[in-house]
Amino acid sequence: MLQEFKNHIEINFPELLQNPFLLACSGGVDSVVLSYLCAQNNMNFSIAHCNFKLRGKDSDTDEKFVRQLTIDLDVNYFSTSFNTESYMSKNKVSLQVAARELRYKWFARILKENGLKTVVTAHQADDNLETFIINLSRGTGVNGLTGIPIRTKLATRPLLTFTRAQILTYASDEGIKWREDATNKETKYLRNKIRHEIVPTLKKLHPTFLQNFKNTQEYLQETALLASDYINLLKKELFIKNENAVEVSIALLQQYKPNKTYIYALFREYGFTEWEDVVGLLTAVSGKEVYSKTHRLVKGRDVLVLQELKEPQHKLYYIDEHTHFIKEPISLKIEEVAAVSKIDLDTIYVNKRELEYPLVLRKWKEGDFFYPFGLKGKKKLSKFFKDQKMNLISKEEQWLLCSGDRIVWVVGKRADDRFKIDGDFGKILKIYLLK
Repeated sequence: MLQEFKNHIEINFPELLQNPFLLACSGGVDSVVLSYLCAQNNMNFSIAHCNFKLRGKDSDTDEKFVRQLTIDLDVNYFSTSFNTESYMSKNKVSLQVAARELRYKWFARILKENGLKTVVTAHQADDNLETFIINLSRGTGVNGLTGIPIRTKLATRPLLTFTRAQILTYASDEGIKWREDATNKETKYLRNKIRHEIVPTLKKLHPTFLQNFKNTQEYLQETALLASDYINLLKKELFIKNENAVEVSIALLQQYKPNKTYIYALFREYGFTEWEDVVGLLTAVSGKEVYSKTHRLVKGRDVLVLQELKEPQHKLYYIDEHTHFIKEPISLKIEEVAAVSKIDLDTIYVNKRELEYPLVLRKWKEGDFFYPFGLKGKKKLSKFFKDQKMNLISKEEQWLLCSGDRIVWVVGKRADDRFKIDGDFGKILKIYLLK
């Protein structure tokens, strides 16, 4: 197995031979064998161990075992412990989800602080089969059946082509010791139930079942890749990017059948799960929204608007009389000038004596109105936004420069006529947007 692993790394993971990396080691047979394989191939790595404090003394003994392993292999060691049960309760997630989120957040921090590019984990072929069955049982598309990815932005998994039997044989032949987690035998957990009751039965169906499964997954991965390439081409046609969001024409989207399948493929990467609600946006009233953890999808008049979620900004930003430059929340420069010169959407000239300090930068709210420069009378901002054909997200992103209760400038869009330079004026202020 050592030579096979070496060849596998040289062909498929040459970056692990060129750059130092972090190796996640629980003390179990898979990660311990991986540690030995990497050490015997003179790879530059550090070991990281998480103590989840779930099995009392056994958890602490695992930690001591891995610490000794790092001494034996002469590699750097990182360790931490988590109050996993508290995290589960606070975030209302399962044990498996809690452990995964905790360890990968910690791994990411180690990588960043130490200039490392990846964490190597010991997932192997049997793990991949178990994940396939779990996803199949829960209902999934093609992507859910392609198994554990060999690479992500954070992790690399070079053992995925090796079976548990190969790993156990190598450990036995080399006299490698490891720690057994007694909970791995408990079938109350779904993965363990699949591992101990379903997978052995499947392997009995055919002597080369696991290899056949690996071949099937390769075909599925190739199919998923073709589908992904097509969807990316479709996105270039349908997804129109603007400053704050992405717009998708509803009329064009409705031409693709079956509609739900295309919508799933186009928007799945943004974390949406309520697909009936997403499809329902096509015929919903304007302003209807569907949220994922990271994005929202909004029904416009004739488009769907996709936006990444950000922290809401209800904060007021104050500008005193002596301020000449601000960079938050937008960049503005304020200066006194002798005369009015070129006027454009990013520049206004105002009569300073008409201003009430401090000036305020804020977002718009229902009922806001102003007196558009060059027009007679006042106009509600909601009507102005409609005339400008601004979508909901653009309206939410719009900043207003205000003097007391009066709007001086819909920034980058239109000045207020009440503050214009006209007749007997005092000091002229030039206020302009820096991009």
